[in-house]
Amino acid sequence: MDSGKRDFDLEERLLEYAADIIRLTETMRRTQAGIHVAAQLLRSGTSALPNHGEAQAAESAADFVHKLSICLKELRETRRWLRLAQRVPLVKTDSSVDPLLRETEELIRIFYRSISTAKKRTLRKESSGER
Repeated sequence: MDSGKRDFDLEERLLEYAADIIRLTETMRRTQAGIHVAAQLLRSGTSALPNHGEAQAAESAADFVHKLSICLKELRETRRWLRLAQRVPLVKTDSSVDPLLRETEELIRIFYRSISTAKKRTLRKESSGER
């Protein structure tokens, strides 16, 4: 994860994020708890990438907001799994989780703002009678 680079290509950013999640889960302790948390983290942490793709192919403004909301929900879940993996700890060092937590927070903010903007646009169109 190159947090110094801020070119904004959300798909590429989500792809790198999902890859980082996969790399992290591959290093987690192979205890019963580690395997469980890694599996949950793998599911939620890689989910934003394909769901963002679904949002890009949305059939309506409401569908777009719904699919972005799924991304946001999954990112919030990922944040909790990362914090748990760090707390137990199920990872060898906090330094492997810290950058992912920061990126998760940034992605949550991006999706939250995107959803808010999309909802405002939809309301403006509805109030002006546009279709």
